Amino acid sequence: MAYVDGKRAAVTGAAPTLGGRDLAILLFALIATAIGQSLVFAVLAPLGREVDLSELQITSIIAISALVFALGSPRWGRFSDRAGRRPVIITGLVGYTIGTVLFSSVFWAGLAGLLSGIGLYTVALVARCAQSVIMSATTPACTAYAADHTTPAARTRAMARLGTANSIGMILGPAMGGAFAALGLLAPLYFAGALTAVAAIVVWRLLPKIPADERRSHRRARLRFTDPRVRLYIFTAVALFTGFSAIQQTLGFLLQDALDLDSIGTAQYSGAAMMISALCAFAIQLTVMQRLKLAPGTFMRLGLLATLAGAAFIGSAQGFGLIAAGMGCLGAGLGLTMPAVTAGASIAVGPEEQGGAAGLVGACPAIGFVSGPLIGGALYQVSPALAPLFSAVVFFLSLVTLALADR
Repeated sequence: MAYVDGKRAAVTGAAPTLGGRDLAILLFALIATAIGQSLVFAVLAPLGREVDLSELQITSIIAISALVFALGSPRWGRFSDRAGRRPVIITGLVGYTIGTVLFSSVFWAGLAGLLSGIGLYTVALVARCAQSVIMSATTPACTAYAADHTTPAARTRAMARLGTANSIGMILGPAMGGAFAALGLLAPLYFAGALTAVAAIVVWRLLPKIPADERRSHRRARLRFTDPRVRLYIFTAVALFTGFSAIQQTLGFLLQDALDLDSIGTAQYSGAAMMISALCAFAIQLTVMQRLKLAPGTFMRLGLLATLAGAAFIGSAQGFGLIAAGMGCLGAGLGLTMPAVTAGASIAVGPEEQGGAAGLVGACPAIGFVSGPLIGGALYQVSPALAPLFSAVVFFLSLVTLALADR
């Protein structure tokens, strides 16, 4: 068990190790969360149009709730340094379950005609934000748990393994969403809530507790986004997800308008495109990230080049083929970049700051999803090609920043 290894490390000075069963539990918790997120992204565009929300209203729900997530994640990460990883993971999963049921029920009321217009939008936004503030606990606590039990030399590989959880969730989520969408657009969301409930029970029953004396050895450290040790990693991750979210959150509109799809067809095609992206990320994390021993900065540059190519494909797409190719490149870029960012930030800080570092990195996708969907949604209303063009500019500027930092 991981905590036994942790005790032995404290006595002998050896590095703690993450046991296979404990890693599997962490992966399951992250997979359940990722499935839920991918289901929301796949169905929200057609679901929002079904209840007469505008494109900007739909994307703003994601953006504003992402801001709440970004504010919560670092705080949960620091709290896990003091209170322990396991209770924080469970809190996040339970919050995700309850929040998903509430969010889904709001749209059920909209479809039933009980809510409409600005009232529906306001209640949906409040429900999603309430969900986000609690579910932001899971990822930083899982990441910090893994960092506690891996050596710096093995950190990139370990974070790539955790990254596969997100990829698996993004693969399974759209597939499940397409299947459940046949039962209605809300069915995938209720399924996601049930899955995170199961994950919470598994963590509660099977993940070992960290001993109290080990938790007390972690002093509370307030790591900031501007800390010079981690700020380049933070900037890269925020830029990556700003560009990615601008494309992802307008993908449903692009597919529906370009292919003349109905709402169910849009959810299914969106799910397929997202699944291709996740498959490419998964393949990269299982092969390149496990076999090549490159510096985090090198992986980050390769990843940004892949995302730049993906944005170019989608920006010039006339049919589903190029859109799928572009999403594949975006997935490969995410698979290369984010494990390197997580590992680089973890290695840069001390043992007592692992929760803080994990919280900051965990907030980066949410920060990107604050501005990306809003900018992408606004640009889409002008021209469908402008959202991927914006993303391409963001990726290019990030590459330039990394190149200048190496000098």
